[in-house]
Amino acid sequence: MTAADSASPIDLLRTMRLIREAELRLAQLFADGEVPGFIHLSVGQEGVAAGVCAALGPTDTLASNHRGHGHALAKGLDLERFFLEIMGKAEGMCKGRGGSMHVADAAVGMLGANGIVGAGLPIAVGSALAHQVKRNGAVAAVFFGDGALAEGVMHESFNLASIWRLPVLFVCENNGWSEFSPTSRQLAADPCALALSHRIEARSIDGNDAMAVHDVTRTLVAEIRNGGGPRFLECRTTRVRGHFEGDPQKYRDAADAARSDDDPIGRLERRLAAEGLPAAEIKAAERDAVARVDAAVARARAGTAPAFGDALRDVYANTEVRP
Repeated sequence: MTAADSASPIDLLRTMRLIREAELRLAQLFADGEVPGFIHLSVGQEGVAAGVCAALGPTDTLASNHRGHGHALAKGLDLERFFLEIMGKAEGMCKGRGGSMHVADAAVGMLGANGIVGAGLPIAVGSALAHQVKRNGAVAAVFFGDGALAEGVMHESFNLASIWRLPVLFVCENNGWSEFSPTSRQLAADPCALALSHRIEARSIDGNDAMAVHDVTRTLVAEIRNGGGPRFLECRTTRVRGHFEGDPQKYRDAADAARSDDDPIGRLERRLAAEGLPAAEIKAAERDAVARVDAAVARARAGTAPAFGDALRDVYANTEVRP
């Protein structure tokens, strides 16, 4: 297992555009009643997902949280099966049972999104232990929000990872909000200080600078692969939309989410333009993302509803009813 090659800025832009277009389309589908359940979007946080996942290799594993669409797509999930799953169709990667908060595909190392705050942390630690035992050179990564830093399972995960020097990358997406409360009212400690207290080396960076995220992640992943033990990365970013789709956000100043100059996609596009990349190539990233999402949504709409009788399949070893 070797480290992933460095991604080019245009590669990161294409990933970010795909995530943005997919999520904006999900927002519309949800509003139209075509997506069952709740969805939590990561609009404005695409630089973290793209930058981190581009530094991971194909056999590295990834655990996510309730805001995990971007992580899943950046890790390489098939776009059509992604939409089929979230729209509750039998052809989805989890047969339409998981939906938005439980998207998973072991074939690409995506261990799953998770509706429980902080629950991805011990899953990633367990995966890292498996990598260590197998000596396969792989790394486990986990995304979680700043709200998860107030959970007890975070301390347990940090502690085990540090003691056993597990190959795990902890990525905190600090988007400023823990559900409906600002981070300052939920967390008394500095995120990096929490990691350092467990003897885990920590870095804090601007999560809206996709190239910076990618470069730092490549360094940390290389250190982990070389036996350096776990690493912690805080990515400071912005939650543009509400905690969930339909959230009226009465607790929030409208101007807080309207900082277009800090948008990770716009920032990278301006950088590419300044470096001389033709405007047509920059625009093509958006156009291609729209076309791919159009095709995926059309396929998902043509999918079939799961059979109710199959609901317990793959859940229990034997569902036969005995007298």
